[in-house]
Amino acid sequence: MSVIIFFSFVSLLSADNEQYTIGISDILEVRILKPDVITDRSSVSPGGEISVAYLGSVQVKGKTIAEVQREIQWRLANGYLKYPVVVVALIESRSRNFTVSGEVVKPGTYQLQENTTVLKAISIAGGFTKFGSKSRVKLLRPYTDKPGYESIKINVQKAMDGNAKEDIVLQPGDIVVVSEGFF
Repeated sequence: MSVIIFFSFVSLLSADNEQYTIGISDILEVRILKPDVITDRSSVSPGGEISVAYLGSVQVKGKTIAEVQREIQWRLANGYLKYPVVVVALIESRSRNFTVSGEVVKPGTYQLQENTTVLKAISIAGGFTKFGSKSRVKLLRPYTDKPGYESIKINVQKAMDGNAKEDIVLQPGDIVVVSEGFF
């Protein structure tokens, strides 16, 4: 019975790993099981690399866990080890975060889940403080082709009233800023 549960758990992890794209600051664990067990934990560098025993730097940013595992195994088999067995696991996702700041109860950085919207992000951050303005919220979205942020004005009150256009889905690196309201 425990074997079935274990394989089910591994299958769930594998399904997630097939779709997850590795990013800067993610923490990966690489286990080389043959000839001896070697375990390395690495944070993905700003250059998108991790350090792996026998190989040195390996480019991982933008690849899936399965792709990284295959590449490391292939490189080890072609010059370093005979029949290596490699297991790569995502220990912590740090590249898929968003930040909520300003007039919310718990400002901070949070892990981005699929389909997290501005309204949900504010809720995760504990909601508005008594000074928070529901009509003066700004979404700062990092540019993909240059430094800096695009600033998008959002009226969360309209989103709360059912206007889906105002409740934008967040992307990695987004910052939600809740301004103070005028009283």
